[in-house]
Amino acid sequence: MTAAAHIKDEASELRLLFEVSQALEGATELADHLDEVLALMASRTGMMRGALYLLSPDRREVIMEAAYGIKSAERNRGRYKLGEGVIGRVMTTGRPMVVPKVSEEPLFLNRTRARNLQKEEISFVCVPISLDEVVVGALSADRLFAETVLLEEDLRLLTILASLVARAVRIRRDFKARHAAVVEENRRLQAILRQEIDLDGVVGRSPAWRTVLAEAAQVADSRTTVLLRGESGTGKEVVAGLIQAGSPRSGHPFIKVNCAALPESLVESELFGHERGAFTGAVGGRLGRFEMAHGGTLFLDEVGDMSQASQVKLLRVLQEKEFERVGGSETIKVDVRVIAATNRDLEAMVEGGSFRRDLYYRLNVFPILLPPLRARREDLENLAHHFLKKFSLDPAHPPRLSAGALRRLRAHNWPGNIRELENAMERAALLRGAGLTVEEHHLPDWPKTADGQPPATLEEAVGELERRLLSEALEAAAGRLGQAAARLGLTERKMGLRLAKYQINYRRFRRSRTEA
Repeated sequence: MTAAAHIKDEASELRLLFEVSQALEGATELADHLDEVLALMASRTGMMRGALYLLSPDRREVIMEAAYGIKSAERNRGRYKLGEGVIGRVMTTGRPMVVPKVSEEPLFLNRTRARNLQKEEISFVCVPISLDEVVVGALSADRLFAETVLLEEDLRLLTILASLVARAVRIRRDFKARHAAVVEENRRLQAILRQEIDLDGVVGRSPAWRTVLAEAAQVADSRTTVLLRGESGTGKEVVAGLIQAGSPRSGHPFIKVNCAALPESLVESELFGHERGAFTGAVGGRLGRFEMAHGGTLFLDEVGDMSQASQVKLLRVLQEKEFERVGGSETIKVDVRVIAATNRDLEAMVEGGSFRRDLYYRLNVFPILLPPLRARREDLENLAHHFLKKFSLDPAHPPRLSAGALRRLRAHNWPGNIRELENAMERAALLRGAGLTVEEHHLPDWPKTADGQPPATLEEAVGELERRLLSEALEAAAGRLGQAAARLGLTERKMGLRLAKYQINYRRFRRSRTEA
């Protein structure tokens, strides 16, 4: 071959590889472009026929996915078991095969019957398509019997083309896997938002509750730390479970810790575990809640009740993702998503010095405010019926609420929120006996005023007065904590504690004063 002819062949080959790459690059569906790839091969190489085979989804046979020079009926016959024929052998061994004369090769089955072996002598080349050293397909070509040197060139070229196809297969598989995951996640989260939520006793379609669900769905798929805010009994633990269920960590542990219920002496051991002999009574080692939650989610309820010392220890593990067990020296790394909850005014506690500012910023990445039950009265009847069904002796035929009972439920202010409603319905289900309806006398004895609203107790009246005085002092001081405390004859620390008690955010007074 002359130098000019050699250069011409190289240019032709490069053009072929470029065109094949372009065809595969723009393919949204790989199968739609494989026939085009084989046609390009034929036009540039003189190939009579070509075929591309891929392993079936159940990995039991090899199926012809694309072909050139092979009719549709012939193509449908192009199926092989692993190890069967030349195609099956290449798929099993992962090594290419070159057959100079198919008539002399017993492994060549001619299953498609596309070749008339009585009239023509065919040479056949087949190479594997591999992903991460796993054979997923094969690429073949045949031409009229040719010299060995031409077959070696065909083998080299097909090997390069097979690597291009393998790359395209990988890209499409990765894309489809990601797309399927996104579609499934979107379907599941949209179902949560469309349907009535029923998760451990919390149902509802009110605008206030749907806002909570939308925010939970928005943050579920991330690793972001979530801070759930709201009064006691509003369902913070339920929303934490909802976020966990909607996250990629849903198959991993969901560990709950009530920080308010932990004695100070046991907080570190409870969260981080301890080694045997670490302290009196530590007769054996113990995993902490962070280790238990590895790969999953840790729910820290009542995080605003943690002591300053415990806050320091929590801050470190949130920052470094590592800790040591009590009495141990080994540093343990964990992958844990933290969801915290509180009914306290953390901003006021930060200003008052009872909650660490750096920990507050670590926790308050994505806050979600849960509304009290009195702010979602549209859900009251559905919630009540849910709990009646839960506590009924015959869940298939739960009791119903009478009109009078429903009026009493709507008149009550629900200071205990959903937890109070659940307890009331449990009581009603037990007192109802064999009746089919819950009447007014089955409900707790809430006193009523002339307008149907519960009266304020002395404690509530005093609390309301204190709340009003605190708010007026903050308003007069434009939200400046020190000045407001001085007006009331309080230290700044005591002022912060009272603001936390009534969940008053001093910042809103600073804004309102500025606007005024």
